[in-house]
Amino acid sequence: MWYCGVQILKEKSGTMKLLPENIKVLYFASDCMEPHVEIITVKDTKWRLSLCNSENSGVEEPEYQEEVEYALPVLRDYSQLLEDHHLGSLAAHMPARTQGYPWQLVYSTAVHGSSLKTMYRNMAGLDSPVLLVIKDMHKKVFGAFSSDPFKVSKNCYGTGETFLFSFNPDFQAYKWSGENSYFVCGDLESMQIGGGGGGFGLWLDVDLYHGSSFSCPTFHNPCLSTHEDFIVQDLEVWTV
Repeated sequence: MWYCGVQILKEKSGTMKLLPENIKVLYFASDCMEPHVEIITVKDTKWRLSLCNSENSGVEEPEYQEEVEYALPVLRDYSQLLEDHHLGSLAAHMPARTQGYPWQLVYSTAVHGSSLKTMYRNMAGLDSPVLLVIKDMHKKVFGAFSSDPFKVSKNCYGTGETFLFSFNPDFQAYKWSGENSYFVCGDLESMQIGGGGGGFGLWLDVDLYHGSSFSCPTFHNPCLSTHEDFIVQDLEVWTV
């Protein structure tokens, strides 16, 4: 078990010393090791905070947690679309189980051509979440995080981890509303993310060239693109 947030340290002389703001103290205890205290910098606590919070849910969070920024994910491949500000915003909204892992490019229209069938084929056998990123002809960047890799399916699949997002240019994430479970569905002619109303939250055609985006009950999102019907300039899918 880890305990976070000790700010005062007792010196050998017996006096109490206030630690500098960039120094934190962690107390470690578990069944398999002796309890001990470790003094680390605030920067080093970034990846430990999520574990510290899950172990102590119900314990008041330390004040310095609000200032923590997620470390940028490592991309194993070159991206035509993702810059540092995209990476930081997306990583902060993705599930904890994806944190700390490198992102690998699964499909790109610039590399593999524009084909929904090829995108499905590249994800065959994959068993990890995927991130779909689109740039339209108006240079707007948007997409979806899916808890499951994209595939041909007669029924909708996915979990409540799935969400839509857009940069306007500020980042906005549209989480699952709980109203329905129309997360992802697709066949060889098109793929849809979100639904239940008059249109899909995100829809792509067989050539991954024409798309559309409407407000939908699944995510309560606005149109993600500049217009409800859009043309894809570039598209990438990453596994995380």
